[in-house]
Amino acid sequence: MSSAAERARDARTWLFVPGDTPDRFAKAEAASPDVMVIDLEDAVAEPRKHDARSAAAEWLDAGHPAAVRVNPPDTEWHADDISMVRRRECIVMVPKSEDAASIEQLTTLLAPGSCVVALIETAKGVSRAESLAMASGVERLAFGSFDLAAQLGVAASDATAMAYPRTALVLASAVAGLAPPVDGVCGQLADDAPLREETALAARLGFAGKLCIHPRQVPIVTESLSPAQHELRWARAVVDAERHDGVAVLDGQMVDKPVVERARRILRLSRTEQEAP
Repeated sequence: MSSAAERARDARTWLFVPGDTPDRFAKAEAASPDVMVIDLEDAVAEPRKHDARSAAAEWLDAGHPAAVRVNPPDTEWHADDISMVRRRECIVMVPKSEDAASIEQLTTLLAPGSCVVALIETAKGVSRAESLAMASGVERLAFGSFDLAAQLGVAASDATAMAYPRTALVLASAVAGLAPPVDGVCGQLADDAPLREETALAARLGFAGKLCIHPRQVPIVTESLSPAQHELRWARAVVDAERHDGVAVLDGQMVDKPVVERARRILRLSRTEQEAP
């Protein structure tokens, strides 16, 4: 089984499930997301925080790989959440990520193989995206569009208003050498079109994953983020041209190192699909 850090780097679909509903855990896992995220934060009411934490620990102890979204550092539940995850290998999603130093301190407490996904969902977090991406132990950035939109007084579905924050996360990830970031959730469940549109836009901006809030969203996101056949043909041709000629020209385009790296990333995505259960 791959490590939590490896799963975090490669995952496209991240499916949230409330931590206080353990009866839904198996259903969420059966939807085959790349990462199932047990949510101890927004989806769990205050009186049920302890129950959610216990259910998450039981699931992890049974050998199920998962991410855990802990409560934010400034809450009364954060310390107990960290005490639970530090004894178990998992992906730790930290909401309201704003301070690189506190993230680095947290990573020193985690079990071997564990890692952090910094969920950026505030204006301060966006402004500090590069330092958060470069913090030791952070394997990926994720975008919390709904909280940020509320802070800015705009709609989370407004592509124009959310364009700069999204781009900031993509650039910060590239500077730090991380895998491309994970886009925020689409709250529309009655119609698949908005999810497809959001995912396609995120992919054009440089995202390579998306947070999901319902199992039915998983296959749609997987399809939307999968390389198309024409992209695979192009990638194979680029890699083949580079292998035989070094720097070459393919269909009028120079094939140099950045082009080859993009082609290899596309082929890696294809292999990931083929290896999925």
